[in-house]
This record gives sequence, structure tokens and C-alpha cells, in this order.
Amino acid sequence: MKRDKSRIVKLIFIALLILPTILIGQDKEAFKPTIKWNIRGQIWVRYSDLNEGSLINNEPTSNFTDISIRRLRIPISAQVTPKIYLYSILGGNNYSFKTKDFPLEVLDLYVEYTFSKAFEAGVGKSGWQGLNRWNIRSNKTLMGLDSPLFTLNTVEKNDDIGRLMGVWFKGQVGKIDYRLAFNRPLIVKNIPDGEVNFANNSPRIKTSSYIKYQFFEHESNKSAYQVGTYMQTKKVFNIGAGFQHQEKAMSDGDAQLESTNFYNMTHFAADSFLNLPLLNGDAITAYLGFFDYNFGKNYIRNVGANNLTDGGGTDFNGTGVAFPMIGTGTTWYTQFGYAFKETKVLNQPMIIQPNIAIQHSNWDLLEDTMKVYDFTVNFLLNGSQNNKISIGYQHRPIFDAVTLKQKSYKGMAVLQYQIGMK
Repeated sequence: MKRDKSRIVKLIFIALLILPTILIGQDKEAFKPTIKWNIRGQIWVRYSDLNEGSLINNEPTSNFTDISIRRLRIPISAQVTPKIYLYSILGGNNYSFKTKDFPLEVLDLYVEYTFSKAFEAGVGKSGWQGLNRWNIRSNKTLMGLDSPLFTLNTVEKNDDIGRLMGVWFKGQVGKIDYRLAFNRPLIVKNIPDGEVNFANNSPRIKTSSYIKYQFFEHESNKSAYQVGTYMQTKKVFNIGAGFQHQEKAMSDGDAQLESTNFYNMTHFAADSFLNLPLLNGDAITAYLGFFDYNFGKNYIRNVGANNLTDGGGTDFNGTGVAFPMIGTGTTWYTQFGYAFKETKVLNQPMIIQPNIAIQHSNWDLLEDTMKVYDFTVNFLLNGSQNNKISIGYQHRPIFDAVTLKQKSYKGMAVLQYQIGMK
């Protein structure tokens, strides 16, 4: 099975390389197709204070140091004709000591047709969804290491790392940029038992949209993946709003039982994004967003980025580095970064960009608000995102399993190296 999957990935990669030539045929003089590809990886060296009772291979462990490949991405795109655009990403997340198998898969594979700049349509597997700027963002240009993961609100529950099969429409009209998506979520196999969770029924269509108004320079809408920071290269200020809705997405029991209650999943968000080069050569990047999540009564989910444990956990947070990241309730999220103009450190040209992010969530189930702090400093060698070192620290709250009140904080420190092709 693993060998068959590997062969499929290889065949898709080869097909994407030769498809433009096949489709164009003898029409080479009228239009010359282009194809681009890249490869990028993020390597983590991490020290973690683990949640109480965490287990690694059934051994109680309170702290741990590990090395992992956080992400591998191989994007491939082709402008097949002046109107047809083909896009794919091969990749995987979280390759570590926990397994010898690398989780390489087809993350994106879709085609788009451009009727005009104001109206484009696409179909396939992608990250094209609505709600907010950060639903799916460019991991290449992230300002923090991972934040904000909570915007991937259904990640690995009824989607594939935020991606779904669907159709979407997008475009730019003057200063307005919009997207409207209709996606079919993945089938859920696990059966909820008493507490609200994703329903094991026939998945309904997930409808979502996001509209933003661009005051200064316009951002590209070629990709679904929004830029995290432009540093000194672009003056951007946007405000936006959006929603997601899926009927009967959640339930508190087996979908086949008459006694089971179903809940619609309905989310709203509004946000703003600023990237401002300064006269002294420095630059500011800032984001502020408000999120109103409704998964159903008291839904909550503990998530740990690249979690390294395989069981245990005696606090409400669960195992490893998890905390109550996603739930029914409201969230304020803010991020601020300052990029100093390029300077030399040990004779190496680089841009240094310290930044901070705060997630402040009021989840219905918890007795206290949930506040997470992420501190990161990026060192961009030669000013490039393709050669970047980041040092980050996450300060997460720990909640008591009985009282549902916060009782302490724990931390996770990460040294990341990001390398990619230009």
C-alpha cells in the first residue's frame, strides 16, 4: 500500500511536468506555456516542557528535546494557456523520531480558468476557503513559527491539513478582493460519544467566503495562501470579513441514532492587516482579527503543534504540548513584527525581525479565558525567506481537568531553519 502511494505521487509529479506540452500541442507559436516548481523545508530543533502525565512510547516524560522536519513542500504550477492555470503541492508535515515513514502526499491539485481579472473559477483539492486572512497562509512567509494554528479550525478532522475538494470563484474588482468557495468535507469515521464533535454522517457542503478592501498596494490572488509578512517590499493595508457554514457538521452521538442532536458549524470573522515600510528602511507588519466560532454546545479541542508524545496527559490540555486551541466561543488574535533594515552580522547580510503574537480566546466550556503568547525572532540571510533562521518560544496555559480553570503555564522553545529554492 505504501509502495503504491509512492508510485502515485511520482506519476502525478511527472504528469504535471509534461501536461502543458500535451495540452498545447502545435499551438506553441501562439502561446508559450510556462511551468514553475520549487522545494522548501523547515527543520525544527525543539525543547518542550510537556503537559503533566505525558507519555513517549509508554514512558512518563516531563520534558523532551527533539529534531523534526516540520514541513516539506514541493509546489508545481503551470500556465497551460492564457486562461488555464494548473497548480499542485506535494508535501507533508511532522516527520520525526515517532515514525520512519515520511508522510509525503498530494496536498493541492486543482485547475483554474480566468474569465477576467474580476472573475476566475477553480475546481479540485485546494486551500481555497473563506472566513479570514489566515485560513490557509503561506508557510514560507510566516512571521511567527506556526501561529495562528487556531484558524485551521477543522484541521485533520474533516479536511486534509486544511485542504478540501471543491469549487470556488474569486476575483478583484477595483480595491475589492473576494473569494467564494463550496467544498465537500471528508467523511468522519469516529463516533461522538456524549460530547459534541464532528458528526459521522454524510458530509454537507461547506460554504465560505472572504472579502477584503485594499487601501494601498494590491496583493496577488493567484494563490489561496496569504503572505505573512512583506517586510520592506510592499505597502499594504487591508480590512476584511468572512464566514463559514456547514449544516449538521457536528453531533453529540452516532448519526444513525434518533436520540442524537446535530449542530450546524457557523463561523464569522473580521480582520485587518498592515505591512508598512518606514522611511528609515525598517518595516512594520501587524494583524488584528476577531473570530466567532460556533461548533455547537461547548465544543473544544486541544491541539499541539507537531506534538511529540503518544499518550497520557492528566490535565485538561491532554498530552504533550497541547492546549485548548479551538472551540465554541470568541477569539481576539493580534500579531506585531518589526523588521530592521538589512545589516551585517558576522559579515553576513541579514534582516532581523522580532515579533509577538497573542491569542485571547473565551471558550464557552472553560472557566477562564485562554491566552497563548508566541515570541519569535527571524534572521533572514541576505534578506531572503529561502534562507531563514527563527528562534521562537510559546507560552501556553495549563487548565485543571476538574475545575476547568487555568492553573499554570508551560513553554516550548524552537530553533527553526527554513531553506528553499528561489
